[in-house]
Amino acid sequence: MTADPTAVPAAVPTPRTEREGRRREPAEGLRAHSAALLRHADRLRAGAAALDWRGPRAEAFRWRIEALADRCATAAAGLARSAEQWDATVRRR
Repeated sequence: MTADPTAVPAAVPTPRTEREGRRREPAEGLRAHSAALLRHADRLRAGAAALDWRGPRAEAFRWRIEALADRCATAAAGLARSAEQWDATVRRR
C-alpha cells in the first residue's frame, strides 16, 4: 500500500495567523519565542536527568543535552532582552 503523495501530514500545525486570528506585536512574539525556548531547555534538562542509561557514552550524551539546554536558555535570554529594548524604543517615540 502506498501513501497518497498529496496528503498533508496531521502533525503539521496550521499557521499562527490562522490559529490566533491576529498578528503579534514584535516584542510579544520575541517573548513568546523566549518562553518556548525556556520550556525546551527545561524539558531537555529533565530528560537528561531521567535517563537511566549508564557509562561514559551516557555521560557524554548528558553533557551534550545540557549544552543544548544552555544554548536554548541563552537564546531565550537574548530574545527577552530584545523584547525589552523594542518596548523601550517604542515608548520613546
